[in-house]
Amino acid sequence: MSLVFPHTFVPWFRAVAPYIHAYRGKTFVVGLAGEAIAAGKLTVFAQDLAILHAMGLKLVLVHGFRPQVTEQLALKGQVSKYHRGVRITDAVALDAAQEAAGQLRFEIEAAFSQGLPNTPMANSTVRVVSGNFLTARPVGIVDGIDFMHSGLVRRVDSVAMRSALDSGAIVLLSPFGFSPTGEAFNLTMEDVATSTAIALQADKLVFVTEVPGIAESITKGPNVANTDPDAGIDTELALADAKRLLTELPPPALPTDTAFYLQHCVKACEGGVERSHILPFATDGALLLEVFTHDGVGTMVVDEKLESLREASSDDVGGIIQLIEPFERDGTLVRRDRHEIERDIANYSVVEHDGIIFGCAALYPYPEARTAEMAALTVSPLSQGQGDGERLLKRVEQRARAMGLQSMFVLTTRTMHWFIKRGFVQVDPDWLPEARKRKYNWDRRSQVLVKRFN
Repeated sequence: MSLVFPHTFVPWFRAVAPYIHAYRGKTFVVGLAGEAIAAGKLTVFAQDLAILHAMGLKLVLVHGFRPQVTEQLALKGQVSKYHRGVRITDAVALDAAQEAAGQLRFEIEAAFSQGLPNTPMANSTVRVVSGNFLTARPVGIVDGIDFMHSGLVRRVDSVAMRSALDSGAIVLLSPFGFSPTGEAFNLTMEDVATSTAIALQADKLVFVTEVPGIAESITKGPNVANTDPDAGIDTELALADAKRLLTELPPPALPTDTAFYLQHCVKACEGGVERSHILPFATDGALLLEVFTHDGVGTMVVDEKLESLREASSDDVGGIIQLIEPFERDGTLVRRDRHEIERDIANYSVVEHDGIIFGCAALYPYPEARTAEMAALTVSPLSQGQGDGERLLKRVEQRARAMGLQSMFVLTTRTMHWFIKRGFVQVDPDWLPEARKRKYNWDRRSQVLVKRFN
């Protein structure tokens, strides 16, 4: 029997609650590389998808089958041939692809049908719907190479697919399509997932693949190899930066090349999909980590940076209250009346990431004393250590300077040294403006620190 530790589980569960609220009813298209299935990850991955489904997400799963097709070809004495990361599909390869797709569809449906006690699938009811949702066309001849039975998505029946999603089913797509004349084409999982995400105007396109993401060594320069195992992953790429990177990288020769998945992420974002992700299947729970944690575990391509530092509005009151409540309970912050927060919302600055408030601070001016109080400086534990506190401090200081004030002060019981490192000095509480001194809690014995502007 596993142990549950309330002091870690409860704060964690509360921390992910904003994501659960934010994603309910949203549409995710998830592309699962055939390599993940070959590596034995299917059962756990299906469990994670079932959890998302139970939380009210609408899911389309597109499976790949590259290693399975390669295995079938080997049994027939054939080898795989690629150009620009796309398989060249002759008649033998087409037969191998059909065999592999049929087997994988069976395995995936079986994975979603499990309901063993003491597993995440217990008490779950997941319907999986497949169908001829895709119309395809041939790739044709590219660079003088005939791709034969390899195809591209021509059209996605988004109306029928949306109907299936609205009924509560997970839609399962194989990388196969048919022409209006009934000719079969071998498609790539990446093309199918990208085209489907665009057709549905999905909220996320997620690739779970052998590629861990876009290495920081790549984003920092085109001449750095992308095979460094110690290279960090760039967790967020603006669309403009991703497009620039594609012009600097060589065209993909294999699906594992950096540009292969990146080009599909760029295409999806240009087609109206808000966010595209590249995640490593080697990381257990990568999908859940990407969806429910601040930084995730892979690379996300977005039309613009999701994190913004801005002044608060009335729509942010709930997010601010949710952020500061744990710090009020443990005594780090003095509890503020909720009506007061709503009344003074224009005094607040916030750090927002992907629609969720991760930091806040308020500025209360005392013009008669040419000073102001910075209050309620709070950063979520999920993003501490990333500079959000420093950014909020600078933003509030800029607001105070713009008012023509000469100093800014804070009251704190636990973070005195953090402020001293940033130019504040301790003063006696008698220094406070008269209006603030009347509200000073002598029992709390907060330290008063002041930063004077030059």
